[in-house]
Amino acid sequence: MPTNNIEPRGYRRPQTDEVPPNDTPAYRSTALRHPTQPLVIVPQTLSEITGPAHGDQAIGALDHDLTQQHSGEPLGERIIIAGRVIDEDERPVPDTLVEIWQANAAGRYAHARDTHDAPLDVNFSGAGRVLTDVAGRYRFVTIKPGAYPWNNHHNAWRPAHVHVSVFGQSFLTRLVTQMYFFGDPLLALDPIFNSIPSERARQRLVSAFDLALTEPARALGYRFDIVLRGRDATPTGQ
Repeated sequence: MPTNNIEPRGYRRPQTDEVPPNDTPAYRSTALRHPTQPLVIVPQTLSEITGPAHGDQAIGALDHDLTQQHSGEPLGERIIIAGRVIDEDERPVPDTLVEIWQANAAGRYAHARDTHDAPLDVNFSGAGRVLTDVAGRYRFVTIKPGAYPWNNHHNAWRPAHVHVSVFGQSFLTRLVTQMYFFGDPLLALDPIFNSIPSERARQRLVSAFDLALTEPARALGYRFDIVLRGRDATPTGQ
């Protein structure tokens, strides 16, 4: 059948209170980088649900396990982050690339621009990637990241978080967000987390402790399901 006869399935656009405003005064750097002109709404076409796709040729055997990428064990609390990538109708999104990056247990990134005086960990680079399986499932083994100071305002500290990128079925369905941990007292003070107006939407960025994911005597487990586009979509993380 010719592709121009295929009716693309549209995604519901998120409610305005479920996405962070482009200009969020409490998050100071948005003033310098948000668009100054009205956004152009791109019509939904077949590009919303078709390639390009990521194969598994470039993914290494240990890319999903950030605790085994070096000669020694990294310092900190070992954790498992796992969940499903689904669409708005809870259908799995298989073979999609999920990437994470994060600070180490002391709250420092392995990056030249991170000048926080916390120690680096030579056995922790802080980045991983994996493809979802046929059921949309993904799994990482990593270290629980530490909080760290930033220059947004006086005595500003970022809560413990993991950056997440999901490409979805095409580049137009890519999601970049942040995963947080339940009960972190810094969440109530964080302008990035609180830039999302809806409390219900904010809670979609908070992982849940899951004993079923825990490996006895090795690592605690946290579940973080990701919804791409449409109703109940996982919000962007600024």
